[in-house]
Amino acid sequence: MDTGNFLENPYSKLEMIAPKAVYVQAKTYYGGGEWYTLDLDYPRIAKILSNVNYTGYCCLEFEGKDNPDVAVPRSLALLRKTIGA
Repeated sequence: MDTGNFLENPYSKLEMIAPKAVYVQAKTYYGGGEWYTLDLDYPRIAKILSNVNYTGYCCLEFEGKDNPDVAVPRSLALLRKTIGA
């Protein structure tokens, strides 16, 4: 389940595929994205995953323009606080 694959109505689409998810690829866009930017609500995504009892892995895919030395730790902290909770 790639959180950045749906540019319109992402949450309803993520809800549709969540029951079949075996792996989650979470995208963040700090500093704006190269091609597009999504302001994803990770507490909401975490709830979607929790509702289907997802217990698999989640990886970070950072696609922002911010300095990765700062933005990647910030992104990981976000994911640990929400999806990893």
